[in-house]
Amino acid sequence: MKHFITSLKLSLFFCLVFIIPTQAQQIHWSDDGNSYYKVENNSIVRYDLPANTPTTLISADMLTPENGEPLAVWDFTFSPDKQKMLIYTNGKKVWRLPTQGDYWVLNLKTKKLQQVGKKFHASSLRFAKLSPDGSQVAYVSEYNIYVESLDDQQITAVTKDGNRKLIYGTFDWAYEEEFACRDGFQWNTDGSKIAYWQIDARKIPDYDMVNFTDSVYSEIIPVEYPTAGTDPSPAKIGVYNLKSNTTNWLNIPGDPQQHYLTRMEWNNPNLLFLQQLNRKQNESKIYKCDVEKNTATVINQEKNNSWIDVLSPWGNSYTLTFRHEFQWINDKKEFLWFSEKDGWRHMYRIGLDGKEQLITKGDYDVLELLYADDEKNEAYFLASPENATQKYLYKIKLDGKGKAERVTPGDMPGTHDYNISPNGKYAFHSFQNSYTKPAKELITLPQHKALDKDKSIAVRLSELQEPKTVEFFKVTIVDGTEMDGLMVKPKDFDASKKYPVVFYVYTEPWGATVNDTYSAGKNFLYNGDMAEDGYIYITIDNRGTPAPKGTEWRKSIYRKIGRLNISDQARAAEKVLEWDYVDPERVAVWGWSGGGSATLNLMFQYPEIYKTGIAVAAVANQLTYDNIYQERYMGLPQENKEEFVLGSPLTYAKNLEGNLLYIHGTGDDNVHYNNAEMLINELVKYGKQFQMMAYPNRTHGISEGEGTGEHLSTLYTNYLKMYCPPGGR
Repeated sequence: MKHFITSLKLSLFFCLVFIIPTQAQQIHWSDDGNSYYKVENNSIVRYDLPANTPTTLISADMLTPENGEPLAVWDFTFSPDKQKMLIYTNGKKVWRLPTQGDYWVLNLKTKKLQQVGKKFHASSLRFAKLSPDGSQVAYVSEYNIYVESLDDQQITAVTKDGNRKLIYGTFDWAYEEEFACRDGFQWNTDGSKIAYWQIDARKIPDYDMVNFTDSVYSEIIPVEYPTAGTDPSPAKIGVYNLKSNTTNWLNIPGDPQQHYLTRMEWNNPNLLFLQQLNRKQNESKIYKCDVEKNTATVINQEKNNSWIDVLSPWGNSYTLTFRHEFQWINDKKEFLWFSEKDGWRHMYRIGLDGKEQLITKGDYDVLELLYADDEKNEAYFLASPENATQKYLYKIKLDGKGKAERVTPGDMPGTHDYNISPNGKYAFHSFQNSYTKPAKELITLPQHKALDKDKSIAVRLSELQEPKTVEFFKVTIVDGTEMDGLMVKPKDFDASKKYPVVFYVYTEPWGATVNDTYSAGKNFLYNGDMAEDGYIYITIDNRGTPAPKGTEWRKSIYRKIGRLNISDQARAAEKVLEWDYVDPERVAVWGWSGGGSATLNLMFQYPEIYKTGIAVAAVANQLTYDNIYQERYMGLPQENKEEFVLGSPLTYAKNLEGNLLYIHGTGDDNVHYNNAEMLINELVKYGKQFQMMAYPNRTHGISEGEGTGEHLSTLYTNYLKMYCPPGGR
């Protein structure tokens, strides 16, 4: 029930994900880190540091095909020799992101611009990559992998029998959604081989979505979707030899129907590393694969009593950018890896022989590794040891000696992020907190000084700041658990009056809502100003949410989704209702996706507390959700089905007493619409009245179609005002 929510606040997430992003806003560092590239006015501009001097490297004219318009550059990469540039344009959304589009290659010497894969349909190529020598391009189209020569544009099919159920070089719905696996092939380091995934979804049942509106006859739209309890799609890794035009399938131990292959990366032309998880996702193995001998040797193995995260719970898994999961150091004799085996998420260095060394030490979680250089013996990472709602930059020695040192200055409390140059000398620094608009500056490291003092965040801080309206607080429930919360009070707050409270919830392991960011306390669905209208708006992070509070906090929810998180929220709400200025008769709760599920559970399990609920795109029955997510956090239904049942809102629907508005898109490929109909049946069975809004053909974000956003916001706001009236009394 993650439903693709990252650690971003849902309101920010909505803006970033549901509006299809282009990549032209991204910067690309040069290899030496002394300059960076940006797309500006259909041109590619290089900025040289430290003066930050711009030079147009590639003009719009150079990016204009014959008899055409300049390419709208979504993303670009250079060949290793910097003589060619691969350009991505005309992106088209596949599930969550525009990973499908057109590719062109610009020869920077000859200025020749040529399209790749011209014989295929427009916007149908995925993950194109130049070969290491820049002479060829490999890409995926229609579930098959191809290699195209740039000299004569001859195309060789690496695979030929790919289809919606037999997938090469990319992934099925579940792998993409839950492991962020999208790009499914890689050139080796000398360009002689290509390693790629095959996902066999032929035994995975389809969930059939139905389009009733675009024709007088209904259209069935199938999605291969493995629900909890269904065996995973078997995955295997093939290594294609360009010289012999043959594929060798790697001999990886373990039943493919009971394991996942989640990460893969080349170390040298014949050495491939990959990560394998068992089906329960509580055992990880890292294999070193000799592709010539076709041997796979385990060099690292870890087991956990709950689950092992493949993705950082704080990272943004919704990115087009290829992520190096194996952070190579020491001339590729070692790599950096993360583990929570000592109770905190820490960084280790692991040798090719499997020997490991702990780098970060202490009672704190490493949120994200941003930079590592073993020659300098240093690494930069994000962490927040003192305040789980914030984020700061730290520096540590890669030899494991010494303690982590905070680099972010102490005069800007809040959430900081960094894009660090390859040489570690510069970084784009971004900062925000609940009363400061997001701002960015270019700084030097480790001094953390702005290159342009006049444009520094420190100089602009006063104009970026707004009056403080968000109050952070802590609440301790009866069993002694302390939780973080935030609150926005009415603008005309009078402590002698009682006000309605609206709780925003998510509650599951994929999203924390109490973050010191500019979006904190803002309800994007509300049509108007909640504080102006007289609402108290609150969100609280329960146990099991991915706050940087250690493994015990995050994984206490194992096999307890729908119970522990719900109990924590209810017990916290009881404490809030003890406040003199809270009206216990006007208590509302709402959430989207996993938060919608929590809303239903809170309404049904604690009807004495929550009088009004608005649940959007909720999972009513945990057995309907995908196996990777649900089994990771709940175990296997074959072994503990009763816990899936006890955590599902469907089980408690008969207890509804308050006012419920349920909202769902009929074209939701993530949380399927059958959840709505199962819930409706149960509520009808027990004579429970409620209101329902189905948005035809809308997906999980309910964003498609003219007028949808305004309609949804108006529906939400009117319902809330009707059944949980605003204002002090």
